[in-house]
Order: sequence, then C-alpha cells, then structure tokens
Amino acid sequence: MKITFHGAAQEVTGSCFLVETESTRFLVDCGMYQGGRQASTRNHEPFAFDAKSIDFVLLTHAHIDHSGLLPKLTKAGFAGTIHCTSATADLLQVMLLDSAHIQENDAERAKRYAKSRRARQAVNEPLYTQIDAQNMLKQVRLHDYDREITPDTGIRCQFRDAGHILGSAIIEIWLTEGTKTIKIVFSGDLGQPGRPIICDPTIIDETDILVIESTYGNRVHKDMTATEAELITAIEETLKNGGNVIVPAFAVGRTQEVLYHLHRLSRLGRLHHLKVFVDSPMATEVTRITQNHMDLFDVAARDLAGWHNLGKDIPFLYFTESVAESKGLNQVRSGAIIISASGMCTAGRIKHHLVHNLPREECSVLITGFQAEGTLGRRLIDGAKRVRIFGDEIPVRASIYSAGGGLSAHADLPALLAWTGHFQRPPQHTFVVHGEQTAATDFAESLRQAHGWQVSVPEPGQEVMV
Repeated sequence: MKITFHGAAQEVTGSCFLVETESTRFLVDCGMYQGGRQASTRNHEPFAFDAKSIDFVLLTHAHIDHSGLLPKLTKAGFAGTIHCTSATADLLQVMLLDSAHIQENDAERAKRYAKSRRARQAVNEPLYTQIDAQNMLKQVRLHDYDREITPDTGIRCQFRDAGHILGSAIIEIWLTEGTKTIKIVFSGDLGQPGRPIICDPTIIDETDILVIESTYGNRVHKDMTATEAELITAIEETLKNGGNVIVPAFAVGRTQEVLYHLHRLSRLGRLHHLKVFVDSPMATEVTRITQNHMDLFDVAARDLAGWHNLGKDIPFLYFTESVAESKGLNQVRSGAIIISASGMCTAGRIKHHLVHNLPREECSVLITGFQAEGTLGRRLIDGAKRVRIFGDEIPVRASIYSAGGGLSAHADLPALLAWTGHFQRPPQHTFVVHGEQTAATDFAESLRQAHGWQVSVPEPGQEVMV
C-alpha cells in the first residue's frame, strides 16, 4: 500500500493524496492551489497521475483548497464516485459552480485585455466550465456521519465530524489485502474546540497511519474574550470615526460565524447601531444551506434566537441581491459593516470594497481568517503601505485589525496536541501536512516531544509505503 502526497505538502492549499493498494487507486481530496503568483500555473498543470485510473474520491470538506480541482479531474477522465457528507454535497453545488464561473470570467477578462493576438492565445483557458462542474456533481454520493461505507472491495470508510466547517469530516479508512488490514486516518482540517455553531472534532483513539493537518501547528489562538474585544474595538472605533468596516470572510463557515457573534454581541448590548451587509451571493446561499443543517449545530447556536431566520429576525442584517446593490455599497461613506468574499482578498467583490475604503483612514479592515502567503490579505496583515488591486496602486490608510485567531476554523497547537493525545497507542507513523513549511516542521517536533511519536513532514510528490 502506498500514499503519494500530491498537494498540501509543506504548504496550506492544494490538498490531494493518492492512496494505492494492489487493486485500487483513490484520492483523498482534490483541491486547488491558492495564493501566490504560481497558483494559477500550478492549477493548470496536468495531474501527476492518470485521472482515468482513479477508482473513487473521498472528500473531507467543501473548501476550494480541498475540492476545487474535482471538475478538472472529471474533465480529465475520472468516472468514479465522489464520496462526502450530505452537507458537503450541498455546499459543492454552490462553491464549484461559483469557482467555474470565476474561471470563465478570469479567462475572458485576460483575453479581453491582452494587447495582441499572440498574447490572447497565451491566456490559459478556464480550468473548467460550469458545464464541467455540473457533470462532476452528478458523481457525488452523500453519506451520514458515523456510518460505515464500502467504496470498493477490501476498503471500508467512515466520515466523522471534524468540527471545521459545515459537513467537514475526519475520514477513517480500513484497507484489507489478504489477511492484513491497515487503518489510515486523514484528519482533514480540524476545528478549534469550543467554537460556536459547529460541534467539536470527533475523538479518534486508534489508527496505524495518521495524516494530520498543521495550518496553525506552531500558533496559539487568542481566546474568545480577546477576540470579542478586538472585534468590538474595531467596529466601535471605526463607526465613531465615521468610517466603514470591511470584513473579508470565507463564504463557508466564517461569514456565518461572524454573523453569529455580531448577533450575540448586539443582544448582549455590547454592540450598538449596527448595519451589516453580506455582499457575497455565495455566502448568502451558503447561509441558507447552513440553516438547513441545524441538526449539525451545537446547542448554543441552535438556541440563539433569530439564527433560524437570518435576515428576517435580525433587523440590522441585509443580504445584497444584485450587482447594482453591491456597487451601491461603494457609495456608502460611513456606518456600514460589509462582509464579503473572498476571505483572503484574492477575488470577488471584496476587492472592490477594499479599493474604495483602504485609502480612507477613518475606515478599517477586519481580518477574520488565515491568510496564505502571497495573498492580498497576507500583505495587509504584514503591514503593506500600498497594495495593487485591479492593476492600480492603492494606498493603505485604513486601520487593519485581526480577529482571525479566536475565529479560526482550524485547531491551534494546544488543540492539535489535545486531539492527538486521545490515541490509545502511537500510530506506526504520522505524516504532517496542510501547513506552511515552518508550521508543519514545528508541529512535527511538538508531536515527537509531547507523545514520542514517529513523525514525518512529506515533501511534495513524495511516495511512502505503509
């Protein structure tokens, strides 16, 4: 049996792992690379494996860095089944069609602005179209948490709640060849315990091989008290100064969590006179999907009045419905909290709001999530005085706040060590993935120190026998 680390090896995005037995080849995730100038080039490169030879895919969750190349996989000849949770399947309907729309628009825009025929011919075609995404979605099969499935002969799997976003899963896999059975656990992205809305990650107590994420493998998040204080300060100071608060937020998970906190803090009397706009069609649709899966929420989220009818029972909340309404927000000079995607400021309507508000010192940008190297959001966090958006140099005079730690959908170092501490015996080997090189290396060392485990940080494309 062999695992090849085709993505998310010493980096955060592009999650893709090929597992091979004597008779079966399957993928765990097939994600898109995000951030940095090389991301588009890498996404357009041919797969390092024959897509036609893949028997099935196990998908941990719907985030694009885990699911975003699935339509490309189908387009390249993959004809098998994509297994995921029910909530993940619902999210894929929105996210991958949106991704395809972005691919088509970006390619068309690049051709339109190319200065010569040769330049136009050099523009990459879309990774996939909306038709490609629709074809891929026909291959998706839904599963409940904690129910064993048999995707192929000699292979048993189970999706367990990862506590990361709606529908996210840890995947337990049992592979049998002859008289030998080996268990592999892919953590997917693990959530931070104690966060609102989503339940805590499921405890796993036994495995032979562990493949675990390390996004925040060398960081300790702010506690929720500090995070709420940062959020309140950012909003109150900005509104007092007569500006707007711009909130880049991932459409899946983060937008809904920010709304939860704003609603809760408003009800507690800690925030006043709010006017919140969700300016992201995908975030709006995902919020509707979220409301359809209340059974996956924790008790506090289910009990918070108004959460069941966002936009109706929360008087300060508005969802933009059209491009004209979105453009209209750029005429608002003060008093608005604008939540928009993408969460790393790499695409979408958030870039327009940054163009109009970054140059204004009375405004602020509230960062609420992880910002990968090479992204616009990362440059803002790192203190850039000027940033390039839509080809123009934009001065950064707005205040930049970061509440991402306490709102993070990823477990921090103490949480990762606590989760791994429940294993009754050490895995035969642990592979640390889905983290920038320093974070992955530091977390691997923490696992050795805390548990005495045998741990490796695989290189991109590395093959290991298990």
